Amino acid sequence: MKKLFTSLVIAMLLCKSSGTTAQVLYPPTKPNIIVIMTDDHALQAISAYNPALLHTPNIDRIAKEGAIFTNSFCTNSICAPSRAVILTGKHSNVNGQIHNGITFDSSQVTFPKLLQQAGYQTAMIGKWHLKSMPTGFNYWITMPDQGHYYNPDFIMMDGSVKQVTGYATNLITDYALQYLDTRDTAKPFCMLLYHKAPHRNWMPDTSDFDALRGRHFPAPPTLYDDYKNRTAAAAQQEMSIEKDMYLVYDLKLYDTTGAIIDGKWSWTNFIHDYERLNPAQKAAWDKEYAPVIADYKKRSPTGKALIAWKYQRYMEDYLRCVVSVDKSIGRVLDYLDAHHLTENTIVIYTSDQGMYLGEHGWFDKRFMYEESLHMPLVMRYPGHIQPGTVEKQLVQNLDYAPTLLDYAGVCAPADMQGQSFAPLLSGKSIPWRDAIYYHYYEYPAFHSVKRHYGIRTNRYKLIHFYNNIDTWELYDLLQDPHEMKNRYDDPKYSAIRKDLSTRLEAMRIQYKDTVPDNFVRPF
Repeated sequence: MKKLFTSLVIAMLLCKSSGTTAQVLYPPTKPNIIVIMTDDHALQAISAYNPALLHTPNIDRIAKEGAIFTNSFCTNSICAPSRAVILTGKHSNVNGQIHNGITFDSSQVTFPKLLQQAGYQTAMIGKWHLKSMPTGFNYWITMPDQGHYYNPDFIMMDGSVKQVTGYATNLITDYALQYLDTRDTAKPFCMLLYHKAPHRNWMPDTSDFDALRGRHFPAPPTLYDDYKNRTAAAAQQEMSIEKDMYLVYDLKLYDTTGAIIDGKWSWTNFIHDYERLNPAQKAAWDKEYAPVIADYKKRSPTGKALIAWKYQRYMEDYLRCVVSVDKSIGRVLDYLDAHHLTENTIVIYTSDQGMYLGEHGWFDKRFMYEESLHMPLVMRYPGHIQPGTVEKQLVQNLDYAPTLLDYAGVCAPADMQGQSFAPLLSGKSIPWRDAIYYHYYEYPAFHSVKRHYGIRTNRYKLIHFYNNIDTWELYDLLQDPHEMKNRYDDPKYSAIRKDLSTRLEAMRIQYKDTVPDNFVRPF
């Protein structure tokens, strides 16, 4: 505790001097803050970004009544590291959370701790996913590790674990609204509302089974990617819809006749989830998936037909989980309206990273390619963010902490590596980055995505895959938005390659990420 107090005092004394923190942009009344975050929600599955897949009226409402960010990115596309970056405002190499297997160092300064010190009530509700217990919160209730969709366990503040009947998205929202009902209304609050959905294995609520049933989803143009001239990393992953998406665990083909063979891991983990269902839930599941199982057995698809079939099933359940999330967000927005909290409450909706919805033939995330690098981000603050704002500057999850501190009138520590984008949303012209830095570390590990780091500008992207390989990729996002043509060895791009290489090395120094490329971190 003494270490934490000392860290907080030092953080408050050593403030950023960028001129963008604690400005006289905001009223004396401190705003309430709600950060709603999901796990693995691709922005292409939000109608404000892409109306082709489904309608998300409540997420869209935040965008319409505030701002939508078209160039929002993560620093490390995997769950725990992204969450640590959001809390600390620091890259993974600095906050220490480089991969999912590490226990988060909870003694670090985080933006909830600074808000708490400034008089805020702070709460964390839902999926924590950092192994350590939450710190810096007056109230918290979390799920162990990944949590479960149905009848999940929750860890209470006294350390006890309680199994609660219901669906995770609904229950997390229930706990959030209960907290708002019981908080001290004399103080501003900051609540992190973190959902499990729509993380793998995409188990929809029984009440949403009717949603999207039988609908045909347009396939992305790269669904049948052959990874030509990208064989060193892209072709070596284990996140392929064709080869790595399980029939039972992922697609719920739990045929008990033994006709569907899918391996011990898939069956064991699915049964573990299925057995959590109560009799009514099991009856609804059996009724829903029996026709799906029968359809697969009738077709017995192979090759491209198998990929297409699995893709449609993937989309149906993944998007049903998103439907549930969107409805829960509507409940929160309605609560704010009913309790006259809308005008003085900042509401952010985001995800911990992007997600592949069939692009390059994949599910999951991890790579620096656009679909997993890109994060959804919409934000509302009435009177301070003009409705319908479209923000095109390059922002990262690194910037959330300093931004929220800025709006609260709290000094952001000088060692936070992000920058407040609050001035951008007020229409101010301020110096801003023209490139972002990224570094993914979790290899060897599940899904077998090689370690890599890189730089992305508005037009170009340079990536270095390292550790047990040494491969570079260069993409022209204007000419090749799907990243199918590696231009690294193209003479026409030699000057661009040289410039990006120089800038990349400068960014590694700027962000203190200068560990040798062959350094092997233990997993």
